[in-house]
Amino acid sequence: MTRPTIILRHRRENLKKCSLSGLEGHSDLQFLIYPKDPLPDLSSYVLLAVGAPELSQKDSDHGIFLIDATWRLSERIIRQCPPMQMRSLPTHFRTAYPRRQTECTDPEKGLASIEALYLAHLILGRSVSLLLDGYHWKDQFLHLNGLKT
Repeated sequence: MTRPTIILRHRRENLKKCSLSGLEGHSDLQFLIYPKDPLPDLSSYVLLAVGAPELSQKDSDHGIFLIDATWRLSERIIRQCPPMQMRSLPTHFRTAYPRRQTECTDPEKGLASIEALYLAHLILGRSVSLLLDGYHWKDQFLHLNGLKT
C-alpha cells in the first residue's frame, strides 16, 4: 500500500507563487495547512529536509512528508513536528525556479516544492504523472537535470 504524500503548507504561503498550486485535487497528495490542521500519525513517513541522508528506493515503504513554506518558516515548522526520519534529495539536482531570496545558502540547489515532490516520487518509483503539468519551468527543470518527460 502506497501512503499518500502529505504536504504541510504554511498558511502564509503565497498561492500565486506556490509551485504546488493546482495539485490540491491530486489523488496521491494530501494537503494540510499549518498551523490550522492537526497532523496525522507520521511514524511511517520520512520528512524531506536538507542535509539528511539521501532518499533512496529503500525508503519506498515510507510516505513522504513535505513542508511547503519559505526556508525560514519551514525550519520553525520542523522544530514543532513530531520526531521522524529525515531524507534529502541527491545534491546534484538543480532548480529551474527563479529565486530572488537569499535565505538559502545556494539558491540554485534549493529546489522548488514541486521539483522536490517530483524527484521524491521519481526516486521512490511512484507516479509522477501530471505533477509537473502546471509548473511554468517544467521543461527547463527536466532539461537542466537530464530528466525525460
